[in-house]
Amino acid sequence: VTTKKQSPDITMVVHLVSPDGSLDSLFTSNYALLQIRDELARVDGVGDINVFGAREYSMRLWLDPHQLSARGLTAQDVVGAIQEQNVQVAAGIIGAPPVPKGATAFQYTVSTQGRLTDEKQFGDIIVKTGSNGQVTRVRDIARVELAARDYTVNSGLGGKPATAIAIYQLPGSNALATSDAVRKKMAELKQRFPTGLDYTIVYDPTVSVRESIHEVQKTLFEAIALVVLVVLIFLQTWRAAIIPLIAIPVSLIGTFAAMKGFGFSINNLSLFGIVLAIGIVVDDAIVVVEAIEHHIEDGLSPRDAARKAMTEVGGALVAIALVLCSVFIPTAFISGITGTFFRQFALTIAVSTAISALNSLTLSPALAALLLKPRGAEKDSFQRILDGLLGWLFKGFNKTFAWASNAYGNSVGRLVRLAVIILFIYAGLLGLTGLGFKIVPGGFLPTQDRGYAIVFAQLPDASSLDRTQAVVDKISKIAHETPGILNTVEFAGFNLFGGNQTNTAAVFLPFKEFSERKTRDQGLPAILAKVNARVRAEIPEALVIAFPPPPVAGIGNAGGYKLFIQDRGNAGLDELQTQAFAMMIKANQTPGLANNLTTFRANVPQLWLDVDRVKAKSMNVPLSNIFGTLQTYLGSTYVNDLTLFGRTYRVTAQADSEFRLKPDDIRLLKTRNNSGGIVPLGSVATVQEVSGADKITRYNMFTAADLSGQPAPGASTGDALAAVERIAKQILPSSFTTEWTEIALQQTLAGNSAIYIFPLCVLFVFLLLSALYESWSLPLAIILIVPMCLFSSIYGVWLRSMENNIFTQIGFIVLVGLACKNAILIVEFAKQIQDRDQKDRFTAAVEACRLRLRPILMTSFAFIFGVLPLVVSSGAGAEMRQALGTAVFFGMLGVTGFGLFLTPVFYVVIMWFKERRDQRRAAASTQSTPPLTEQPATG
Repeated sequence: VTTKKQSPDITMVVHLVSPDGSLDSLFTSNYALLQIRDELARVDGVGDINVFGAREYSMRLWLDPHQLSARGLTAQDVVGAIQEQNVQVAAGIIGAPPVPKGATAFQYTVSTQGRLTDEKQFGDIIVKTGSNGQVTRVRDIARVELAARDYTVNSGLGGKPATAIAIYQLPGSNALATSDAVRKKMAELKQRFPTGLDYTIVYDPTVSVRESIHEVQKTLFEAIALVVLVVLIFLQTWRAAIIPLIAIPVSLIGTFAAMKGFGFSINNLSLFGIVLAIGIVVDDAIVVVEAIEHHIEDGLSPRDAARKAMTEVGGALVAIALVLCSVFIPTAFISGITGTFFRQFALTIAVSTAISALNSLTLSPALAALLLKPRGAEKDSFQRILDGLLGWLFKGFNKTFAWASNAYGNSVGRLVRLAVIILFIYAGLLGLTGLGFKIVPGGFLPTQDRGYAIVFAQLPDASSLDRTQAVVDKISKIAHETPGILNTVEFAGFNLFGGNQTNTAAVFLPFKEFSERKTRDQGLPAILAKVNARVRAEIPEALVIAFPPPPVAGIGNAGGYKLFIQDRGNAGLDELQTQAFAMMIKANQTPGLANNLTTFRANVPQLWLDVDRVKAKSMNVPLSNIFGTLQTYLGSTYVNDLTLFGRTYRVTAQADSEFRLKPDDIRLLKTRNNSGGIVPLGSVATVQEVSGADKITRYNMFTAADLSGQPAPGASTGDALAAVERIAKQILPSSFTTEWTEIALQQTLAGNSAIYIFPLCVLFVFLLLSALYESWSLPLAIILIVPMCLFSSIYGVWLRSMENNIFTQIGFIVLVGLACKNAILIVEFAKQIQDRDQKDRFTAAVEACRLRLRPILMTSFAFIFGVLPLVVSSGAGAEMRQALGTAVFFGMLGVTGFGLFLTPVFYVVIMWFKERRDQRRAAASTQSTPPLTEQPATG
C-alpha cells in the first residue's frame, strides 16, 4: 500500500510538446517519466506528480491468432516460452569463499543472457521446434514492438498530442512558491532537452491567484489614497492630516508582524481584512486630532488641548477598540470551512484595530502636541501652498458643512421630542430588514472567474476512444474560436467525475490574462454561455457541458453542486439508473437549475460469453484454457519484465488489433484441450449482446449514482440546493436517499451559521459594554442601532442583484463593530455633558450630536471611501471583493445616516427609563426609611 500526502487540486500542468512533430507521444511520455517526474517531485511544495495519458514503455507482443493456430500453438504457449527464456539469472561466482587455501587467486562473477532487452531478442524467442529441426520463433507468430503499456487516455494541447505532467501541491505549502519553483526547475531541465522537444505551461491556476492578490494590493493603495483625501478635506492642514495617516503604516506593520506569528500568509482573506482596516485604523486618530483641534480653537495651547481632549475621548476610544476587537471573538469558534474564512479575516482586523487604539492613545496625542500650531499662528510655506491649491475646495466644504451641521442639530432637536413616532418607524425598519433577508437569495461562495473553465463530454455508452477524440477535436476548435480563451488542455478517455472511460472526455479551457479580457463579453459567464451554446448546436452526437471551476481549489472538480443518489434498499442497478435519470430530467425542467447530468449507466452495451461447460468437458477443454485465451488475446497478459534505462518495464502479450475488432472475432480464437488438439472457442461458447454497468460507485458504503448541476444564471446556490432537495423528496422512493458532496456538502454543513454567530457577536459586544459602563442602559442605547446596518447592507446587496453569501456575512460582523463605534461617540459624550454640566437628556443629546458630527462623518467617510474600491473592483477575484465591499459599503452608509438620527433618540428614551427607575428606587428608599426627628416623650 502506497500513501501520499497531496492536495486533491492540480496546482499546474506542464506540457511536453514537439513543435516540429519529430517526436511522438511515446517518446515525450517516457521522457517525462524518466527525466522530469522525479526531478519535479523533489521540488519544495510538490506533493505528487501524475503524467496524464502516459505511454509508459512496454514490450508488446501483438499476437496473430491465425498464425498460432496454423502452427498448432496457443497464446499460453507463447506466454510460457517468454517466461522460460526471459528470466532474471543469478549465475553465481567462480572462486567464492569458502575454497581451499591457495586454490585460486581470482574470483569471477558469472554473467549470461537472462533478461532480454530489445525487440530482436524477444522476436528470437523460440516457441516451438519440430522433429526435422524446424523452429518457430515469436517473430513468426507475433509483431514485436517497444510500445506503450496503456492506451486508455489521450492527452492533447490545442488540438495536438502533448504529454501532460500534472503537479499536485503538498498540503500546507504555498501554491505560488511551488509554482515558481516548478517553473525554475523546468527552465533548468530544458537545457538538457533533446532536439525537437520543448515544454509549455498553459494551465496554471496560480496565475489567477497572483492577479487576484495584485488586484487586492491595488485596491489597498486606492483605499489609502481615498482615505488620505477624506482626512485632508476635513482637517484642511497637513499637520493635522499627517497624524491619522501615520496610523496606517504603524498599524499595518504591526498587523503583518502578528500575521507572521499566527502563521498566516498574504492571501485574499487577510488582504481583505487589511483593506477594511485602512478605513478603521485612522478612525481613532481622527477622533483624537479633531478633539484637540476643537480645544485649540477655544484658545488652549496644543499641549494643554491634547491633555484635555484625551480626558474626554480616551474612554470612548478604549470602548471602541474593545468593541471592534471583541465582535470577532465568537467567529473564532466557527468550525469547518466557514470558520477558516472568518478566522484569518477577523484576526487581521482585530489585531490592526488593537494596534490603532494603542497608537491613538499614545502616539497620536504626542504628535498633535508637537505638530499642531496654536490658534492664530502663522501658516508655514507648505500650508500656504496647500491652501493655494485646495483653498477653494476647503471654503466650499466648510460652508456646506456649517449649513449641514446647523440643519442636523435642528433636526435632532425635533426628533428627540418625537421619540414615540421614531420608535414606530424603527420597528417598521426592523420588519423590512427581515423581509430583505427573505427576498435576497442565499448562497455560500460566489462563482469566481479563476482564469479557466472545464468542459465535460459524454458520448453514447460503449463509444470508442477514437469517437471521443473526434468530439474533443471539435470542442478544441470551438474553444479556439471563442474570444477570451487562450488554449485547450484535452484528455480524451478521462471522466471528470471519476475514473477513465472511453466515452468520456475532459477539456480544460485556460483563459487569457484578465488584462486582455476586460470587457464583460470575455468574462467567465459570457464564455460559458458561448461555449455551451455552440457545443449543443454543433456536437449533437455527445452530451457536452462547460462548467465553471470550483469556487475553492481542492473541493470538487467543477463548480456547481454534486450529490449521490444512494440505493439503501438493494433495489438494483437498473432501478438506480431509473431514479437518477428521473431526477436529472426533473432538475433540468426546474427553473433555477441548469446543466444537470449523471454519468451513471446500468445498461452499457456489453458482450456475454456463455460457455457450455458440459460441452467443454466432453471435448476435454479445461475452463482455465478458455479463460486464459480470452485474457491474453482480448485483455492482455502481463508476462514478466525487461530492463531499460535502469528501469523495469512490463512484457505484455495481446492479440493484434485486427483480430479483436468485432464480436465474431471471439468465436475464431482457439485454445488447446488436454489431448493436445486445437479447439475454436466458438465450438464451446456463444457470444450474446447484453447490457450492464461498466462502473459501480459506492458512496458511504451504499451503491450510488452521481448527479451534478449548476444554478441557472441569476439563481443562487442556496436556492438551487433547496430545489434539488425538493425534487428528491417528490421523486425518490423511500428506499433511496441523497447525500451532498464536494462544495455543496460544505455549504449544507455550514448551514445558516451566520444566523447564530451574528446574535452572539451582538450579545458579546453588549455584555462588554455593560461591564465597561457598569450599566445596562447605556449599552442598550448603543446596540439598538445595529439592526440598521443589516437593513442597509441587505438592501444594498439586493440592489446589486447579489446573494447573501459567506463574504456578505463577514461584512455583517464587521458592521456590528462599526455601528457601535459611531453610537459610542454620541452616547459617551452625551453622558459626559449630562453628568458634567447637569443638563437634561434632550439638551445633552443634541449638543453631543453637534459636537461629534464632524469626527463621526470623518471616520465614516474614511471607511466608506476606503471600501469603495472593493465595490467597483474588477479582474481576478472581483466576485469576492464585490460581495464583501457591497455589504460593508451600503451597511456603513446606512449606519452613518440612521445612526446620526436614531442614536440620540435611543439615548433620550433609554435615559428616560433610567431616570424613571432611579426615581422609583429613590421614592421606595424614602418610604422605607424611618424619620430621623426625635419622638416627643409620653407621660
